[in-house]
Amino acid sequence: MPDAPLRTLIVDDEPLGIERLQILCASLPEIRLVGSAGDASAALRLIDATAPELLLLDITMPGMSGIALATELSQRPVRPLIIFCTAYDNFAVAAFEVEAVDYLLKPIDAARLARAVARAQAKRDAPAAAAESNWASEFWVPHRGEILRIDVAAIDRIEAERDYMRLHLGERSYLMHATIAALEQRLDPQAFIRLHRSTIVRRDRIAGLRREGGGTWSAVLTDGRVASIGRTYLDAARALTQG
Repeated sequence: MPDAPLRTLIVDDEPLGIERLQILCASLPEIRLVGSAGDASAALRLIDATAPELLLLDITMPGMSGIALATELSQRPVRPLIIFCTAYDNFAVAAFEVEAVDYLLKPIDAARLARAVARAQAKRDAPAAAAESNWASEFWVPHRGEILRIDVAAIDRIEAERDYMRLHLGERSYLMHATIAALEQRLDPQAFIRLHRSTIVRRDRIAGLRREGGGTWSAVLTDGRVASIGRTYLDAARALTQG
């Protein structure tokens, strides 16, 4: 038996944006539109009236933004899933923090929307007893005009670069606008360890520790790279060799 379509509400302050999404949704049997709203206040009234399971939500709107609307909805015991649809890539971290299902950049690609809707449907239909981890399993980063989904399990190390974090995955790397403290709070401490004020490393990527001159230490990584260990983090790093 096919999964029931998602009751979906479009929220966008641009009539053309609403029309574009309506056309795309018409080709997706996984969606049943229940209405559209031009701002967050109207969206709240329609959410109360129609109880949608999914919002296709713009971010930059007059009055309450899409992020603010999602934050308000997060306080409710039952709330719709959210797919952000926006022209801007600089809200990905905020969207991640309000647990959006996905983040699509305008103009919305039909195939990309279909994948996002499939994710929303899978999340809706997941067993209620399935406990969600408190730790991040993915991060979103802007890259070449789209938002990439980065699997946290594939990250080798994270290094601060001014206002950005560089996520290293093998020979590839991606910049994410965030603070290292914010990322550290989202990473499972059983899998990652902070070695320096500007460096977080996956624990299983550390091959060993090395004493340097002047009482400093470094971590030798499995790929041959060497990461400095700050004094604040030395005791935790040394504990790796004592487990």
